[in-house]
Amino acid sequence: MAKRHLIGLLLATEEDWPAAFEAMIARVGSIRYGSETHEFATERITNEPFDLRYSPPYSVVIDRLSWWYDLPREWLKKVALMNDVYLLNNPFTFQAMEKHAAYCAMMRLGLKVPPTWLIPHKLPPDNPRYVPMAERYNPHFDLEEVGEAIGFPLFMKPFDGGMWVGVSRITSGEELRFAYDHSGERLMHLQASVEDFEVFTRTLSIGPQTKVMQYDPSAHGNYRYILERHFLSPELEREVATISRLVNAFFRWEFNSSEVIVKDGQAHPIDYANASPDIALASLHYYFPWAIKALVAWCAFCAVTGRRMRINQNTRDYFAVGDAELSYEEKVERYAALADAYFQTKEFEEFRATALPHLDELMLDYIESTEFDGVLVSSMQAEVEAERQEEMIERSRSSVAAWAADERSAAAT
Repeated sequence: MAKRHLIGLLLATEEDWPAAFEAMIARVGSIRYGSETHEFATERITNEPFDLRYSPPYSVVIDRLSWWYDLPREWLKKVALMNDVYLLNNPFTFQAMEKHAAYCAMMRLGLKVPPTWLIPHKLPPDNPRYVPMAERYNPHFDLEEVGEAIGFPLFMKPFDGGMWVGVSRITSGEELRFAYDHSGERLMHLQASVEDFEVFTRTLSIGPQTKVMQYDPSAHGNYRYILERHFLSPELEREVATISRLVNAFFRWEFNSSEVIVKDGQAHPIDYANASPDIALASLHYYFPWAIKALVAWCAFCAVTGRRMRINQNTRDYFAVGDAELSYEEKVERYAALADAYFQTKEFEEFRATALPHLDELMLDYIESTEFDGVLVSSMQAEVEAERQEEMIERSRSSVAAWAADERSAAAT
């Protein structure tokens, strides 16, 4: 009798990737691993009152909602603590996704994070006890002196931000004062700008699977991922990918994206904590099939092998490397080994080859199907303004067709 694994989807408003994921899980059907047969199903999770002692039916949950809402976050903590449900991102390290802790940890590990300061709120919290506390313990500070210490140009950005909301590029003390005066109650980082860079990258990691993509943050949201190959040397690409996997393994995140700027052959990570990494068809376009295939493979591996939820971090293993008298290159290699151990990379690759040898062909068949084209059209109609829908439909069709052609070409060689 086959073992059944239910994968829960905790969703916000997105429809494109969930529909594609559900279709691919259905196409995978049953698989053999070891001496057992395994079957998969999916279910979209609803947010309802729950008994803390109830037993959920899920083997794995993909979370895209709990960063914003307390109820699903507390439900995730319950099912991780009490029921051993596997979560792709650890809800107990969510606060690090506010960027600040992630910056601190990666600086401690020796990564080339640009100089970064945290500055107090411009407007105080709405708490009657704040004012007397601040009068005693919050001395006046010279904002422009901080800016000069970091160096202009610099970026002001919310310590807990995302999607480039509230981010300002600042070139002078006057601009800094203006931006700070208008920052309201938001707690802000000031971070040195990496000027005249060669490549801006965004890396999507799902388990040990990592895709490094060229990225243009100044472009329209649907046009930021650039289809370009060999934009990094093999060594730099490996370094950038390792940075992404290192961050994820350190914080127990397995579905995350990171941004790294490359200048003069040096990799500078600037953003690497995303509770809901971009996986939309409208923006990923060519890379969308890779993301869905990677998500299917990792969820199947976690479910079938009974991968255990890691709630606690083993930070000392990483700090031992970061604090050691090693070169940067030696540290990166050791971090890669730690990340591979956390993600069970060798075991995953063996599973992928033996239990899912047909996954590549299934993905190709799906991407070339009328079923997927229906998902493509409906997602563009739902997410894109009316005057751009036809353009985006054709762009997405041509992009995924190019991906399919490349995959078939690669398989033939």
